[in-house]
Amino acid sequence: MTDFSNKKDAEIDQWIVNFEKRGQTEAALYFELIEERGRRSGKRQGLDLEKSLSALKQAAIAGTCITYGDLAKASGVEWSKARHQMNGKHGHLDRLLEICHARQLPLLTAICVNQSGLQDGELEKNALSGFAEGSRRIGRSFADELAFHHACREECWSWGRAQ
Repeated sequence: MTDFSNKKDAEIDQWIVNFEKRGQTEAALYFELIEERGRRSGKRQGLDLEKSLSALKQAAIAGTCITYGDLAKASGVEWSKARHQMNGKHGHLDRLLEICHARQLPLLTAICVNQSGLQDGELEKNALSGFAEGSRRIGRSFADELAFHHACREECWSWGRAQ
């Protein structure tokens, strides 16, 4: 494991961007950088990446979806404080997506939906766009965002059945 203790957050971020621009999102060092950024952001946000990842894994094993609020609850953070940390580039869900990729897990954020999507497992338009954008950034290639989301969701549940 590489020692990043002498690197600033901005340097880690730029290094990651450089890997992504070169399409080298399968490189071992890229995975290490993603893990390091996740560790650092987890210390600042209050939302715990490992607790969220555990909750997502449990949902995949159960063959269900999970809500954004459930992720906040897993970290012991009130939804009113967590909601602004969840979405967008560099948000909690984006970091979770990267961590899943770095650990060669299915993209477990595919099964994280808002309350209204809990029964059918569908993402709202903005959430689908964010999921697709993050997935493309880590090197996934697809034309149809909805079909990609559905394939990722099924991959999560298949992985869950195998656990």
